[in-house]
Amino acid sequence: MLAALVLASTAAFGLAGNFATTGFIHHQQARQLNELSEVVLRRSEVAVDLAAASLDELAGRGFANCDPTALQAVRLHIYQRSAIKDVRLANPDGSVICSAYSETLEFDKGWVDRADMLSSDDKKLLLFRVEQFGGDALGILRDIDAKKALVAIVRINATLFDIMPADLRDHSEVLLALNSGETLGEFALGTDKALPSPIEFQKTSTRFPLRTTIRVDRAVLSHWNAEVYWPAMAIVLVLGALFGLLLARSRRTEGPIADLDRAIARSEFKPYFQPIFDLRTGAIKGCEILARWQREDGSVVPPMNFIPLAESSGRIQVMTWHLLQRALSDLRPHLRAHKDFKLSLNVVPKHLLSAGFVETLRRTVLSARVSARQIMIEVTERDELDDLARAAALVAQLRSYGFRVAIDDVGVGHSGLSRLKGLGANTIKIDKYFVDTIAIDASTTTIVEMLVVLAKDLEMTVVAEGIETEDQRHALMACGVEQGQGYLVAAPLPYARFMELLEEHASRRRSETSHSSNAMVA
Repeated sequence: MLAALVLASTAAFGLAGNFATTGFIHHQQARQLNELSEVVLRRSEVAVDLAAASLDELAGRGFANCDPTALQAVRLHIYQRSAIKDVRLANPDGSVICSAYSETLEFDKGWVDRADMLSSDDKKLLLFRVEQFGGDALGILRDIDAKKALVAIVRINATLFDIMPADLRDHSEVLLALNSGETLGEFALGTDKALPSPIEFQKTSTRFPLRTTIRVDRAVLSHWNAEVYWPAMAIVLVLGALFGLLLARSRRTEGPIADLDRAIARSEFKPYFQPIFDLRTGAIKGCEILARWQREDGSVVPPMNFIPLAESSGRIQVMTWHLLQRALSDLRPHLRAHKDFKLSLNVVPKHLLSAGFVETLRRTVLSARVSARQIMIEVTERDELDDLARAAALVAQLRSYGFRVAIDDVGVGHSGLSRLKGLGANTIKIDKYFVDTIAIDASTTTIVEMLVVLAKDLEMTVVAEGIETEDQRHALMACGVEQGQGYLVAAPLPYARFMELLEEHASRRRSETSHSSNAMVA
């Protein structure tokens, strides 16, 4: 009887586990491919933002005319922005008056009437395909006034779309198109290797008339990441057995949110500190506070296991204030002794927009007797800012009190770079996604260069996240990035170990200064 019950139970869990595991694999595949589609879309939006910012700058400097001096200045501007091929002055109907590089007009197969150009969320910004010999380009028209407009011709580099994992690379296509269906660029197989049975993943921009499409061979996709099937099945069976045991013993489970509440009450969430350093000298300029859950038994729970639940349940706000108070208490002596040292704190958009945020932040920092100029508020770009106007007003208020504001996860999040300008932040933080491939992928270098150029135009500083190798550090410096953080210098550290690291760096710098002084005397 017992054996039959065990067999029946095993079969039931096995059947459920099969459905659950297969569904999980399919869900993960779809999530990853949707994320890749989103990355292509964000890269394309960055290119449009850069071109629009260039047109605004040229118009603001009075170069929206056909004077030889103005055209020469426009050519210099184009030379400094490798993604832009040409800038043209146009009539209200969209027809070309003159061009910075008139010879590029000879490559156009035709020119689009204004009526056929596609509008964006900025009504004065229109997008269209420029059909040229040797490859198409993207036209971006910005109305200057009622009598004229400027047009940027943006080069569409196929390497921008070379993002597919190695297992899928030879069996997939990545395309960028206008909402009208006109293809702008693609990374695809030759016509002799057409996909036999493609599955399609598509993302459409909410700001521009752009959409990205990824197509993958169904047969290849069915085997991608399938190696997790049996380990996942084993986990499902073990969890099922444990669940049955818990039911049999009639133990009441309170759920993960109750665990979070208990951990908050016991002050189990601790601030860890990751240094932010100068890429050129290696000097540590500040640090970012990162949450870690340290249980009573000493085990540490990684953030991915509790941060999403804390955000969705609203506990993240209580945790954030607790972490800041603890970090200020720990670092107060160092902050007071080193006035240029910056402390960064992550804040989700809902927390920033919540009632009393600015007042609570000021009160917390003042009670710690630390300067507001040393505190950086990082607003993650992965979540949508529902009310940009209110957020911009709050950022302006924070800056008026001396606080600095950074936009985190730039390049893979929701906000476009034009919205970053509207928010009025001091700093952008380039997401680790770009840092991972900057030393090996030319398209990533192009994106980072765009971000750095635009940041400088907006008088913002740039910090790169997730730096792990010297090659990445050198590649970022070549793009103009000045500061970064990552495992190259240190992982997030508890307070005691972080202070040891600061002392090690200070001792090394004192030693280097001493050697330099002795050499000069000699």
